Amino acid sequence: MEKSTITLTRKIQLLIDLPAHEKNEMWEKLYRYQNRCFRAANLIASHLYVQEMIKDFFYLTEEIQYKLADASKDEMGMFTRSKTNTTARLVYDLFKGEIPTDILGSLNNTIQSTFSKNKADYWQGLRSLKNFKKDIPIPLPVKCMSKMRYDHEKKAFCFNMFAIPVKTYLGKDFSDKRLIMERLLRTEIKLCTSQIQLKAGKIYWLAVFEFEKEEHLLKPEVIAEASLSLEHPIVVKANNVRINIGSKEEFLYRRLAIQASQKRIQAGVAYAHSGNGAKRKQKALYKTENLESRYVSYRLHLYSRKLIDFCIQQQAGTLILKSQEDKIGIAKEKEFVLRNWSYYELQTKIKYKAEKAGIELIIG
Repeated sequence: MEKSTITLTRKIQLLIDLPAHEKNEMWEKLYRYQNRCFRAANLIASHLYVQEMIKDFFYLTEEIQYKLADASKDEMGMFTRSKTNTTARLVYDLFKGEIPTDILGSLNNTIQSTFSKNKADYWQGLRSLKNFKKDIPIPLPVKCMSKMRYDHEKKAFCFNMFAIPVKTYLGKDFSDKRLIMERLLRTEIKLCTSQIQLKAGKIYWLAVFEFEKEEHLLKPEVIAEASLSLEHPIVVKANNVRINIGSKEEFLYRRLAIQASQKRIQAGVAYAHSGNGAKRKQKALYKTENLESRYVSYRLHLYSRKLIDFCIQQQAGTLILKSQEDKIGIAKEKEFVLRNWSYYELQTKIKYKAEKAGIELIIG
């Protein structure tokens, strides 16, 4: 049976909502949690791998039992508890009192699930065991959050996470983050286990929301055919109606202009006025950081949105992306096209928007 819900992730910046002299203590707590998550994640992954490899240890005697199960529930089992609880108890005992157990439990479940999905690839040598880095996101279970509200004085959504008061910083929000938070307060959508990312002295909430799929009067027998063209980002046809979404000149002109601007700035850095070291000389370069990627992401979001709106308007319940392998093959032969056209990102945005609208997507 097809699920009636869809999960979406939104990246929202958070600010610690405390006086300046109390913030350092909260930052120390968050960095301590991140460090314990980093150590625990690598321990869990290592133990899971060793558990699965025990049967290949040829030097063990035949009397050794190696079924990964609880001995009290299976006579061939070799564990004193369930397989999931082995790694959970390991990190609970090691980091008890240093980090909430809810974080460790969520981390353990996530790694166990990912390990099970990729297990076949590990044995075939198609994938290496995942190595977690020090900047690993901190799991944020829903039970570790409280007092979610909108503060009219601060003009921000406020809540407590790990007993730390925080508020959202949406800035010039051109996306749907504010609307989603308002719907969350009205309990129209559900908040799932999320993550906290510490990056460059900032806190980001990778919030996971569960939505009901949008209900539209769609007809499965009505098919919309779309292709990612070299002349237009998207060409789509349904019910004898054909439209072009975007154009080569419109998309590439701004992108190439940004690239040329960055090259000029990079060339001029050596001649910039010195003082305060490299930071002063590269000040202009910092202003254009990620400018191209932000522009591309916005344009592709717009193109994919127009595609889905067209399908809804034509009541097309099925969307077919035609002959993408041929187009991608041509793009690979022309390095300029592959570098500037972003086929894969556009395809990804189309996929999640189609799922949200209840449109079946078929990639040909």
